[in-house]
Amino acid sequence: MSLETERLLLREWREESDLNLYAQMCADPLVMRYLSPEGKTLTRAETWRQMAFIIGHWQLRGYGHWAVEEKASGRLIGRIGFLNPEGWPGFEIGWTLARESWGKGYATEGARRALEYAFTEMGREHVISLIHPQNKNSIRVAERLGEKPEGETEVSGIGVLIYGISRDTWLAAR
Repeated sequence: MSLETERLLLREWREESDLNLYAQMCADPLVMRYLSPEGKTLTRAETWRQMAFIIGHWQLRGYGHWAVEEKASGRLIGRIGFLNPEGWPGFEIGWTLARESWGKGYATEGARRALEYAFTEMGREHVISLIHPQNKNSIRVAERLGEKPEGETEVSGIGVLIYGISRDTWLAAR
């Protein structure tokens, strides 16, 4: 199952072609700084396990994070999609991109397409994003998507802001 935008392909993960680029991304301290309690980077083996979690989420839930490919180059540039593992505060849309892809509008473009899919194809009524309070770039993406602050929580030892949007609000803004 894949989705497309003008510049992006949101597609299934491929171990053979994605692991090296994803491992490089997960080894970047700036990319990872808001994604773990201490901003810990991932080793190649930890990255593989994270890919296995993402693929397993697809198998168990029928949805998850897509690998994001830049159409022009064919390169993996990150991940965008949905999470809602056991104990999660809600159906979440999230995004993480490699540093060289920042500032190009890719996170907003890909997340906007995924959000459309959640509301129109999946029939979701409400979607949240869990964002570290210091992650101003992700907060701006959430705001561009029409998400509003809804509270705070802790996930995996990290205090996060909850941003969210309802299907009715999303439809009204279209």
